[in-house]
Amino acid sequence: MTDIKDSIDAGGHPLGTWLSIGHPKVAEGLAQLDLDFVLVDMEHTTMSLETVENMARGVDAARSGTEAVVRVPWNDPVRLKRVVDIGVAGVMVPMIDNADEARSLVESIRYPPEGIRGIAGSRATGYGRNFEEYVSNANGSILTIAQIETRQGLENAEEIANVDGIDALFVGPADLSGSLGLFAEWDSDEFGEAIGQVIEASQNADVPVGTLTVDIDAIDSRLEQGFDFLIAGKDISLLMDSVDRAIADYAAALDERVPASSD
Repeated sequence: MTDIKDSIDAGGHPLGTWLSIGHPKVAEGLAQLDLDFVLVDMEHTTMSLETVENMARGVDAARSGTEAVVRVPWNDPVRLKRVVDIGVAGVMVPMIDNADEARSLVESIRYPPEGIRGIAGSRATGYGRNFEEYVSNANGSILTIAQIETRQGLENAEEIANVDGIDALFVGPADLSGSLGLFAEWDSDEFGEAIGQVIEASQNADVPVGTLTVDIDAIDSRLEQGFDFLIAGKDISLLMDSVDRAIADYAAALDERVPASSD
């Protein structure tokens, strides 16, 4: 399986899934599947850095080639520094609204003189055993994804994509639709036009763009829209949908085998 950053840079079409359950067993189990990456969400979960580190260990333990990308809570250089020190393959950052914020993101995960990331031993450096080699080669090696989730981000999508070091854009459908006053109108013409605007901006900048579809039945339509890569499904939603199907199948099987009571 190709490295996720190499796949993005080469214009590939990697597939990931969303992790909101903060347990390394879930990360390790899903990483055994034929996925390019898993997205570990810190923005809208209670996950701590220790939890994320253990989930990264779980992904690595699967030995499948699946990699861990972490969505941080905010474009915060301190949080970004600590997350990339874990040794994950990439980061995704919410609410990037302009080129200055995109440049700040890039600088946060690059060592001087290109950035402001502090230099120290960490899991990423093999706890110091690969210290010099890692620091010498880390800049530009971490997948860096900027989320377009607001009206301002939409208006500035092309300039964000053109910032050196931004590897991909990512449409956050819930926040973007809410920002535009179109919450959950996924298939409306107006929201479709907004999506098209981001896709056009990414194409003009020659930078891939992805999105999340919780509804796996919408995979084909999202690719048809022009997205280059997808995060398909969310762990808790997939789990609940599977159990819901089992409940329905059980009820149907009982109806076939248990005669209805007669008056």
